[in-house]
Amino acid sequence: MRKFSHLEGVAAPLPLANVDTDKILAGQHLKTVTREGLGKLLFSSMRYHDDGSRRPGFILNKTPYDQACILIAYENFGCGSSREHAPWALLDFGIRCIIAPSFADIFYNNCIKNGILPIQLAPDIVRSLIARVSDREGARISVDLQSQCILASYSKIDFDIDPNHKKRLLEGLDDIAVSLRFERDIDAFEKLREGQAKLFPPISLNASELQA
Repeated sequence: MRKFSHLEGVAAPLPLANVDTDKILAGQHLKTVTREGLGKLLFSSMRYHDDGSRRPGFILNKTPYDQACILIAYENFGCGSSREHAPWALLDFGIRCIIAPSFADIFYNNCIKNGILPIQLAPDIVRSLIARVSDREGARISVDLQSQCILASYSKIDFDIDPNHKKRLLEGLDDIAVSLRFERDIDAFEKLREGQAKLFPPISLNASELQA
């Protein structure tokens, strides 16, 4: 997993609440077994007309927001199903940080597992940020995970994050990497089990012996 430390770039405003995972990545796109290429399908029902042409009014189809690496939305972002494809699509598009007043729990954890930083801020602060980045001149902001702050224009905004989540993002630790940190303990446990199996082999009983 790619490490997250400092991010600076365009923030796209998405002033919508209850954006569910089906809206982020529609169900018909879940057949793929690879993460690559999902970015072009992100928010497909809002980004494209039925004929596949782009909707010019959607924020991610506008300059400079088509190069956004930060997304700012309203409450309950990522609600709905638990599909991990939703953060995959965001990441493949280039989104590495999402700012909202609240997130669905499973979606939040899926973001952490995939190297996306979800930041929860008070609703009034989020609305202020959305208004600020809606002006193209103020669209670029920076996010620093180590110091836990956002710099937008001349404002500094602090945010909280669970220390374990922070560590995982800073070190680029997905679930597999976290498990491998205990590789020696796992190997020792497996060897212990092998030794116990040799000392106490399984006993096979037939049906008549069990009945007796």
